[in-house]
Amino acid sequence: MKKIAFILCSILFLVACSRPAFQGADITGGPIGGSFTLSDHHGKLRNSEEFKGKVVVLFFGFTQCPDVCPSTLSELKASMSALGEQAKDVQVLFVSLDPERDTNQILAEYVPAFHPDFLGLTGKPAQLEQITKKFRIISQKQPQGDSYSIDHTAGSYLIDKQGNTRVMINYGAGAAAFTHDIQQLLAE
Repeated sequence: MKKIAFILCSILFLVACSRPAFQGADITGGPIGGSFTLSDHHGKLRNSEEFKGKVVVLFFGFTQCPDVCPSTLSELKASMSALGEQAKDVQVLFVSLDPERDTNQILAEYVPAFHPDFLGLTGKPAQLEQITKKFRIISQKQPQGDSYSIDHTAGSYLIDKQGNTRVMINYGAGAAAFTHDIQQLLAE
């Protein structure tokens, strides 16, 4: 009996040690994620399948966001710098939740201003509704005088090289958390 207990404990230890320790929330195997097709800021249709082989950072926001979006994109820029040569194996995707104002031209000016390899994505409202459901993103327009803002889920998702959603990093976690968790996924 002791021998069986020892073997079971050893197996559990090996399984626990084989999974990477993420700084963000490990959501491996959860119901979040899935394939999608949106237009990039160059007007080219992009399917999530084409990013397989890279670690993808997926972030939802809008270009007129006063704090969350530019802060997160700045953290991702710092993370790409920290990754050095490994950054070539990472793709940051910024999905606009504001297709009315975030045209391809506006996304093309905004997103690459943080890093030239970042891509801004947008689509028709039905396409955006599909992807936000898949990634459990909540967004809502909030009137502000003659304009509006958008309240939205502020976390970022890390998708592994096989296309599986693995990690959710909360807003404000910092560039080091992105760098650490991206490196964990790159090492797999």
